[in-house]
Amino acid sequence: MSSTSAAPLTGLGRRWHTTTFRLLSVYGLIFSISIMAVLGFMSWMVTGEMARQYDIVMDWQLTYFDSLERGELAEAVEHRLEHERMHAAYYGLFDAAGRHLAGDVMRLPPQVNTGRQAVTLDTLPLTGGGHAPEVRAMADRRSDGEVLLVARDLTHIIRIRDTILNALAFGGLFCLVAGALGGFAVGMRQLRRVRAIRRVTLLISQGDLNQRLPIGRRDELDMLAHLVNHMLDEVERLMTEVKGACDGIAHDLRTPLAHLHTLLAHIDARASELGDEPLVAMLTKARGETDRLLERFRAMLRISEIGALQRRSGFGELRLEELIGDVCELYEPLAESRDISLAVTIEPVTPIYGDRSLLFEALSNLLDNAVKFTPAGGAVRVELAQSEPGPQIDIYDNGPGIPPAERHAVMQRFYRGEQTRHIAGSGLGLGIVSAVMRVHDFAARIGSAEPGTRVTVECWPQTLA
Repeated sequence: MSSTSAAPLTGLGRRWHTTTFRLLSVYGLIFSISIMAVLGFMSWMVTGEMARQYDIVMDWQLTYFDSLERGELAEAVEHRLEHERMHAAYYGLFDAAGRHLAGDVMRLPPQVNTGRQAVTLDTLPLTGGGHAPEVRAMADRRSDGEVLLVARDLTHIIRIRDTILNALAFGGLFCLVAGALGGFAVGMRQLRRVRAIRRVTLLISQGDLNQRLPIGRRDELDMLAHLVNHMLDEVERLMTEVKGACDGIAHDLRTPLAHLHTLLAHIDARASELGDEPLVAMLTKARGETDRLLERFRAMLRISEIGALQRRSGFGELRLEELIGDVCELYEPLAESRDISLAVTIEPVTPIYGDRSLLFEALSNLLDNAVKFTPAGGAVRVELAQSEPGPQIDIYDNGPGIPPAERHAVMQRFYRGEQTRHIAGSGLGLGIVSAVMRVHDFAARIGSAEPGTRVTVECWPQTLA
């Protein structure tokens, strides 16, 4: 019986659930974090280095002004302002009480330390009520108590820093997009190979052991494909040997059993002429046991024969309405003879592609079981309906039912449920049903009819997620 799982994801949903795209997402996240870290480091380095250069210049200027006499200092500051206006430098000379003496800086900012420790200021009050943009400032207290402040405009440093950061940001974004597109292309290429491998493994899981995984490149997938193909070769060889041995045993034993059955029939006839009733009873029991053995061997060979069929070789389009009608018509007399009502509900369904004789045999086994295990006066119901994936057949009975723990096991060969061991049978009927379902890629499921058993046949291809 074909095993199924949830329907596979489609479109981008399926792609994002692959290892390739998960790795690509992790790579993109790590790359983005790395770019942000690099940008922060570059910003810190550029700004810090240029600020240090300004600090050196301002320290040199303070050293120069400190060498001047007190009477020359104010004149030197004004002279420097006249000649260095294009350099965006600012100066302020204040007395010990903080009053403005010279220069274009009107007030000494409280953040400025007078021990030549440079600080960055967001703004600086200038003469005329104006304010300088972000500056780097340094102040020095002279021996006479006066304070000289020197400041440098950081506007062009900030502009250079922003230009570098923008270049890095756009370059990083371009690399990220290019990497994502490249990874997407590589991922799609690998995904096509995975799809091809998945298609082959699906056929293998459905019983076609002649299939082999495709091999075309020298990478990890090829290494895995070589190993799996080697394993499949060994599995196919072992299964062929086991199947050949089992078929040989079945064939070899069926002929002696047939001869034994004929011999017992002759002995039974002779014993009847002699009037030996106990001997006749024992011979009748022996013939019954021989009949059951022959039935089992015939069923085993039939399952082997179905499993060895060339897939799709005898398939064609068929209508389930006609098939269900023929099967129910065949079993209607048997149901009537056991006083069992057989109800049939058939709805129009889409045609299917399959082997009519095999499906007839499988449905006959299912209906035969339903009638066999339903007590006299019970009811059996057969329904054919169209579901969303395809046609669906349900067979209900009000017999003893099958416990949930045994519902999978009863589809295997020879298994007999504890509640039905007293009923004659080989235990291979559902094995034949399973073999037919595998050939068609259909599924047969056993449930509860409360009371009784419900067998559902899903007449559409069963795929793996």
